[in-house]
Amino acid sequence: MTMNHPLYDRAPVFDALLFDMDGTLVDSRSAVERTWRYWTTQHGLDFQAVVSAAQGRRTRDTVELFCPPGVNALQEADNLERRELADKGGIMPIEGAGALLAALPATRWAVVTSAGKALAHHRLGEAGLPIPQVLITAEMVSRGKPSPEGFLRAARQLRVDAARCLVFEDAPAGIAAARAAKATVIAITGAHAQHQSLDALSTPNFTCMCAESTPDGIRIAGLPI
Repeated sequence: MTMNHPLYDRAPVFDALLFDMDGTLVDSRSAVERTWRYWTTQHGLDFQAVVSAAQGRRTRDTVELFCPPGVNALQEADNLERRELADKGGIMPIEGAGALLAALPATRWAVVTSAGKALAHHRLGEAGLPIPQVLITAEMVSRGKPSPEGFLRAARQLRVDAARCLVFEDAPAGIAAARAAKATVIAITGAHAQHQSLDALSTPNFTCMCAESTPDGIRIAGLPI
């Protein structure tokens, strides 16, 4: 359906839209912070250093960075992911996310997340957002963000060129991954209580955006570009 939006005449067209999940589609910061505070307290680690490094990265990659000697990092990561699955408090959609996703054909968007599959289903469901046909999770890649592997895999499954995709991210690791995949990237900042400097054009949420499906792809108006 064609939208009557004043910016459509000069709005860019993309083959597909690729979304990070935590901090981008879903505001899960309270649950994330509870998990990492538990773990850092348990091991006497600097909470702020760990939670900052964790943004956009797989749990196992963050644990491997900070895990004390003699502690099994993979087991710790599994335990933390189970703890996150059991945490059902404070999961909310980023403003405007549901409306934007509803306007997109199922074959034109994907989620690329550093969360595991079970956690991705849990958080999208808690936020009232749809599960995409293409969902790339932590178990599906050999290297997490900032590697572009996840975005490239999503583009292949959607049968599009990653260089003609628009990526929405909220963390430096994810932005770097999108850039390495040659995609256009927009930072979503509304889920962060404190301002963080991101090397990308940014917007707080999706409320200013609307999408139109065309024979050439997805025309999206209201972007900060």
